[in-house]
Amino acid sequence: MTVRKESQPLKSILDDVVARVRKAAPSLYDEMKEKAVISGKPAPSKKDFQRFGIAVFTRDGERASAGDCGVRFPIQSISKVFALEVALEAIGEKLWERVGRDPSGDPFNSIIDLERARGVPRNPFINAGALVVCDILVGLGGRDGPNRHVVRLVERMLDEETLDLDREVMVADRTGGDLNRSLMFMARHHGNLKNPVEKVMDAYIHQCAVTLNCDGLAKAGRFLILDDPKNEDGVKVRAARRARRILAIMMLCGQYDGSGDFAYRVGLPAKSGVGGGILAIAPHQASIAVWSPALDPMGNSWLGTLGLEFLTSKTDWSVFGPTRRSGASN
Repeated sequence: MTVRKESQPLKSILDDVVARVRKAAPSLYDEMKEKAVISGKPAPSKKDFQRFGIAVFTRDGERASAGDCGVRFPIQSISKVFALEVALEAIGEKLWERVGRDPSGDPFNSIIDLERARGVPRNPFINAGALVVCDILVGLGGRDGPNRHVVRLVERMLDEETLDLDREVMVADRTGGDLNRSLMFMARHHGNLKNPVEKVMDAYIHQCAVTLNCDGLAKAGRFLILDDPKNEDGVKVRAARRARRILAIMMLCGQYDGSGDFAYRVGLPAKSGVGGGILAIAPHQASIAVWSPALDPMGNSWLGTLGLEFLTSKTDWSVFGPTRRSGASN
């Protein structure tokens, strides 16, 4: 795909989205602070409700960004989308013999759910599922080593030779990943982990530590909208079919237990990360990235979700069909 210069009409839409998010942020912060006081949980940071960025790359190669779109952040669980693409390309439908395709209904790091399912995770976006996918990637080998599969895919999408990795994330996940290791031991107990736990853990840490800004994340997600096997990037029919399946999992499971509410409000397949980012896809139309560090109880960005809701109301992008024949809402 040829990336064109910034689209001014799209830029105007994103500027309006940023303005609306910033106008709504103070009242949302007050609401969340009050709920935290009632529940006895730590109050959210007011500073985190003051930062929001957004970027869009369209199928036609147009791009636009606004707000704090240049702030870099670790993509964390958004990396599971790229890992799923690599695994599906490598082993195809055999992947689903080891990982399910359904929402879990339990926390994203639940070991109880994994035990009930005899070591088969509900989907590839909860932690247990992502670790089994990483086990598959480690088993693929490769000349660059088992930790490079996701990094290499993102580098290829960005036309970059080297990506930045967040060292703090790598250290924290390596020293504090006991629950993830427990998930892998449970999967291994049921015969669903083939490689050493620490090798799989290291691959998972590397993909979560990939650091991008909104522009980079939106650009990296373009492979999910390139569905024409005759386009200039030479995308094959198999890649388009993989994208369709990945988007289905993103729609059902991409926001963990907040996926239903997100679908209702935004209407797009998406994947969040605790770094504050969300990658959303308007099928056949655009790859969208938002970032804001304030997280809801499910680990999804408060303002990121709100910004995507504003964007889809302006553009009428939705997998559930347009709400009008033409024009944009106010």
